[in-house]
Amino acid sequence: MNQEPHSALHRDALGVAGIVFLVLAAVAPLTGIVVVAALAIALGNGGGTPVSFLIVSLVLLLFAVGYAQMSKQLVNAGGFYAFVVKGLGRTGGLIAGLIATLGYNFFVVGTIGTSGFFMQVVIADLTGFDLHWYAWGFLSIVASYLMARSGIDFSSRILGVFLVLEVLMLVIFDVAVFMRHGFDLSVFGADAVFSGSLPIGLLLAATGFLGFEATSLFSEEARNPMKTIPRATYTAIVAIGLILGITTWAVVTATGVAQAQDVALEHLAGGDLIFSLGNTYLGPTMAVVMQVLLLVSLYAAMLAFHNSATRYLYALGRARVLPVSLCRTRENGAPVTAGAVQAGFAAVVAGLFALGGLNPIETLVPAMLGFGTLSILVLQALAALSIVMWFRRRSDPRLWSTLVAPGIGFLCLLAIVTLALVNFKIVAGSEHPLILALPLLLVLAVIGGIGYGAYLKRARPAVYNGLAADLERFNVHGQ
Repeated sequence: MNQEPHSALHRDALGVAGIVFLVLAAVAPLTGIVVVAALAIALGNGGGTPVSFLIVSLVLLLFAVGYAQMSKQLVNAGGFYAFVVKGLGRTGGLIAGLIATLGYNFFVVGTIGTSGFFMQVVIADLTGFDLHWYAWGFLSIVASYLMARSGIDFSSRILGVFLVLEVLMLVIFDVAVFMRHGFDLSVFGADAVFSGSLPIGLLLAATGFLGFEATSLFSEEARNPMKTIPRATYTAIVAIGLILGITTWAVVTATGVAQAQDVALEHLAGGDLIFSLGNTYLGPTMAVVMQVLLLVSLYAAMLAFHNSATRYLYALGRARVLPVSLCRTRENGAPVTAGAVQAGFAAVVAGLFALGGLNPIETLVPAMLGFGTLSILVLQALAALSIVMWFRRRSDPRLWSTLVAPGIGFLCLLAIVTLALVNFKIVAGSEHPLILALPLLLVLAVIGGIGYGAYLKRARPAVYNGLAADLERFNVHGQ
């Protein structure tokens, strides 16, 4: 498809490192430890939680085997939407696109709540300056939009700096625990792994990897994408697994493996397990530094997810599924209209919660992040199934990389999605009926995708056919 002026992304802007920075920033390692790991220890399998992260890493690596093969052939800013179009057809792609758009945009709304809340609390505690959470959140999303306008390469450099600081903080904590205790090998024993609830542990551990799938979203902006994207995906999964797994190992060693779940439960209401351990092992000054870096981590996640959500809007606009104006870019390749719409949507939705005087941690955050998490897990499972379907229709002889590995990955992801649905109140951190009803939006996305697909096929066949034609480069002979 010919690109109109200022509707193309910035080519050759990102290497493997740049994409990994964007992905790991979305994962937000420090936030993952403070929030996800602490929850997994408390509500999942306690002292065996490091093994939960290891198991999820292996599952995602199996998925990544097929993902890598597909990425070598398909280059498109639509990410998993593009995968599903090729594997499950245009209507399936429409459904995936709607789910992705909902999930990523809701996730950004949630980051306004988390970033704003913690900025208000931490900055007021350290300086005495108390500004409403929404003001901090609004300033953060505006800053994210302005950084994103500066180009994806600029975002990746900024996020790279943030990521190094986060990981350095976690490494310092890990070393401090190791120097005092060593790492307790009993975490790998059956008593630890099967303590508490292993299924909940696996579900919560899987949420710690959300964001890794964004590697394909940046394929049109990558240098030599058919090699860069697979390498970045493997690197991201391994890096996330190591960072979260090793630091969680340090946490349960510090609390005592057998006592880890009880200790985590004691700190669950205050959400301060990691800060408490940081104060013990690093001292009060470094504990304060950890709090400040948590704010950096939350902002980095917002910027990364803003970039991802923007690219889904851009891709659907370019395919004429959404208004075509969404694919307008600046001269530097930044999707300016999609970025403005995404930031505006997030700010308005979060603002409605603020106007209602609602506590963001009790309402906004669980609703938005819980549904966003479920949506992205569903998207991952659809992509895994699409990979299998695409290569099977072509009778690809590489059974391990195009059937067995991605097939096992799909089944495991389907199991995780099922766990997320059954235990949605844990994923969303709330038992409010309205929040528990949010998964129904996925049903509406399926119905809407089928209905919209039928309408496009009948009334706008050029747009319907263009759902596949928009996929920028697809080499059916690619290996």
